[in-house]
Amino acid sequence: MNQIRKAVFPVAGLGSRFLPATKAQPKEMLPIVDKPLIQYAVEEAVAAGITDLVFITGRNKRAIEDHFDTAYELEAELEAAQKQHLLDMVQNVIPKNVNCIYIRQSAPLGLGHAVLCARPVVGNDPFAVLLADDFMDTPEGVRPVLAQMTERYEFERASLLAVQEVPRENTRQYGIVSASPYRERLELVSGIVEKPVPEKAPSTLAVVGRYVLSARIFDFLEQVGKGAGGEIQLTDGIAALLEHERVLAYRYEGQRYDCGSKLGYLKATVAMGLKHPETGAAFAEYVAQTKETL
Repeated sequence: MNQIRKAVFPVAGLGSRFLPATKAQPKEMLPIVDKPLIQYAVEEAVAAGITDLVFITGRNKRAIEDHFDTAYELEAELEAAQKQHLLDMVQNVIPKNVNCIYIRQSAPLGLGHAVLCARPVVGNDPFAVLLADDFMDTPEGVRPVLAQMTERYEFERASLLAVQEVPRENTRQYGIVSASPYRERLELVSGIVEKPVPEKAPSTLAVVGRYVLSARIFDFLEQVGKGAGGEIQLTDGIAALLEHERVLAYRYEGQRYDCGSKLGYLKATVAMGLKHPETGAAFAEYVAQTKETL
C-alpha cells in the first residue's frame, strides 16, 4: 500500500516574473491550454495515490481555493443549459475522496519555511512536495513523475529528490547535489548546496520541483535559520537531514518545463497544445506552417 498520502504545494510566491499577468491572479492559475498549472500538479499527485493536498498559500491566492471548491452557480447554469460534458469537467476537478487543506504562510520566508508550515497537518508521516512551476510531462504509457518516485519510496524507504542534468552556467538557479551511482535511475546523495556559482558547483545534477521527504526534515528546517537570499532554504534542511539518514537523487523519466520562466511556459503550452485531443492536429498544422514562414 502506498505510504505517501500527503502532498505539500507551496503556492505563496508572488510570480513577479509574470507581471503584470500575476498582479491580480496567482501564477499557479496561469493556464496550459485549458487547465491551470496547479491542476496539473494536483492531478500528478492524485495519480500517485495522494489523498491530502496541503496548499501553503499567501495573500491574493484565493483563486486557488475557489478553483478546487464547489462552484454552485456555475454548475447550476451548466445543468440548466444541459451542458453535461462541461458540468462533469467542473465537478471532477479533483476526486471526491481527496481533501484540500489550506495554510497561510505569514511572510515570504522561503521554500523551507513554506514546507515547515505544513508540519501540523503532515505530522510524522513521509510526504511529497510539488512545485507547480515545474511542469512535468511524461510519454504515453509512462507513470507521472511523482508516481515514479512514490513507487521507489516504497522499496527504498528513503527521501527522494527529482534531479536532472543542467548546463554548468545554470547551476546558480538550482540546488545542486553531489551523488554517486546507487541503482538504476537512483544516486546516493552525499551533499547538496543551494544555487552555487558555476565554478564552485559540485556537479551539474540539479534538484527540480518534486520531492518525497521524511518527516524528520521538519526538525532540521526549524534549526537551519536563514540561508541564501535571506530565506529558510529547503536545500539547507536536506543538507542537515543527509547527516542522519539516506537521501536519494532520482533521475525521473519525463520532460520538465520551467514554467516559472516565460520561455519554459511557452514551451509547455506548445507541447501540451500538440498533445491535446481538441487542438493537437490543427495546432500541429499551424506550427508546421509557421516554421515555413519564419
